[in-house]
Amino acid sequence: MRILIVEDDAVLGDGLSVGLRLSGFSPELVDSCADARHAIGMEGFGAVVLDLMLPDGSGLELLRELRQCGSDLPVLMLTARDGLDDRVTGLDAGADDYLGKPFELPELSARLRALTRRAQGRAENLLHWNGLALDTAKMSGRRGAEEIAFSRREFTVLAALMERPGSILSKATLEERLYGWQEDVESNTVEVHVHHLRAKLGSGFIQTVRGAGYRLAPEGAA
Repeated sequence: MRILIVEDDAVLGDGLSVGLRLSGFSPELVDSCADARHAIGMEGFGAVVLDLMLPDGSGLELLRELRQCGSDLPVLMLTARDGLDDRVTGLDAGADDYLGKPFELPELSARLRALTRRAQGRAENLLHWNGLALDTAKMSGRRGAEEIAFSRREFTVLAALMERPGSILSKATLEERLYGWQEDVESNTVEVHVHHLRAKLGSGFIQTVRGAGYRLAPEGAA
């Protein structure tokens, strides 16, 4: 799940990016309202972590803009101003959740998983397809009694496919999930991770659609 972090504190922003990536998310970091508007306009994000105080404006006003434009993108407000009135104002402005600083990264990760579950209409952290249950909190899978471990990037590719099991995802789409905007993309990285996933799940679990990308095999066909 791609997460947009809007935070002008460079140290905190870098820490959030590293921590959320290790938790299975694909974070992108910007430090201003202007950059956030540009990023959101590019689409593809599953949620936004939005600081209240930014150098070129208020995160609260940015949130109101989003809602006035009809965006239902899940937003978690992140701020040192954690009084009751501040929380009420943020939630009434359209925030889906509110977390005060300081905070623990596991709680932020859990809150983001809850936001994305609700946005996808799921009640649990599990994605199911062809007998595989993928736990997005533990970044592991299970088939019957067998537990299957994945590397972080293997998990990222598999989760992207299982979130949209009827869709073909292009190589570029999967690369966006694997890498940030400023990271160099290795030319064959998607193919390598798909190869490893097929070795663990069976050669037919992920199908290659020539010239288009990858998709999961239909239910019962893997």
